[in-house]
Amino acid sequence: MAIRITIDHILTQRGMSVGEFADRIGITPANVAVLKNGRAKAVRFSTLDAICRVLQCQPGDILHYEDREDL
Repeated sequence: MAIRITIDHILTQRGMSVGEFADRIGITPANVAVLKNGRAKAVRFSTLDAICRVLQCQPGDILHYEDREDL
């Protein structure tokens, strides 16, 4: 997929564990792993809203587009 979710760097900056992050946004740590590993096929806007609220960031801070032709 050409869209990557990059939350690892922000979690590290915030000193937040995956477990704490999962609890605060209301999903399981396994689903956070799916997001982090690029296996997610979709993200609900409510989840994206919670991610941005908890990490105090904008969607563009965690969602990145990569042109597959360049890879």
